[in-house]
Amino acid sequence: MKGWLDSPASETQITQAQRLWLYILSGLIMVFLVAPTLIVVPMSFSESQYLEFPPREWSTRWYEHYFGSPEWMAATGTSFKVAILTMLVATPIGVMAAYGLHVSKFAFARLIFVILLTPMMVPLILIAIGAFYVYVKLQILYTLASLVLAHTILALPLVVIVTGAALKSYDMNQERAARSLGASRWVAFLTVTLPQIRFAVITSALLSFLTSFDEVVVALFISGGDNATLTRNMFNALRDQIDPTIASISTLMIIVTSLLMVAAQLFGKSRG
Repeated sequence: MKGWLDSPASETQITQAQRLWLYILSGLIMVFLVAPTLIVVPMSFSESQYLEFPPREWSTRWYEHYFGSPEWMAATGTSFKVAILTMLVATPIGVMAAYGLHVSKFAFARLIFVILLTPMMVPLILIAIGAFYVYVKLQILYTLASLVLAHTILALPLVVIVTGAALKSYDMNQERAARSLGASRWVAFLTVTLPQIRFAVITSALLSFLTSFDEVVVALFISGGDNATLTRNMFNALRDQIDPTIASISTLMIIVTSLLMVAAQLFGKSRG
């Protein structure tokens, strides 16, 4: 242990012992952030009719209630469909936008980049209200198309940022060499550039999926009826009736999110 504390923490002369306070602080912050999750999971296995921690009796009744409920299953299906479609739409558009901005010599490229990031800077409630009134005019409110469009707008900034960062570390001379040998820009991008930034593209796709799957504010305004999302129904359930079904759904969503992030990291390591 003493040998580890005396070892250098980086290329500088700073040792692990000098950084120990930072490790402890980081650990405390992680515990503070993860603690709510650790509370939700046990509550989902409670036998009680109401949320309680710690559970006095253990049961899987609320998972059975969730999987046996047509309403919850329909909302889950809607959320997965919208998230997958959002991923399929936002990822290629965002990758093309990031690539275009990276290679462009257009004077206002920086301004366009900022405009693409606007959904991250504007409060979600304003986007939700604006989308609601536009969709009412277009008569597409409460449809899958309206949800996919709105969630694509929210996911695009993430795709542009992640892909743009990967392109900055990529040597464009490789693509230029392919083009000098007769390949078109499109072919050179698909065969030379895209394989080398694929980890960023896959990460962007997963982030797009999660952005849509976890989103609730916009969904409250523009989803409903047969196309209500899982998060919207969860919010309504918390308002109208609080039972451990919400905890069981939250636990399953945590598992899905964690598995996707682990898959992204494993893919990155295999690529390395």
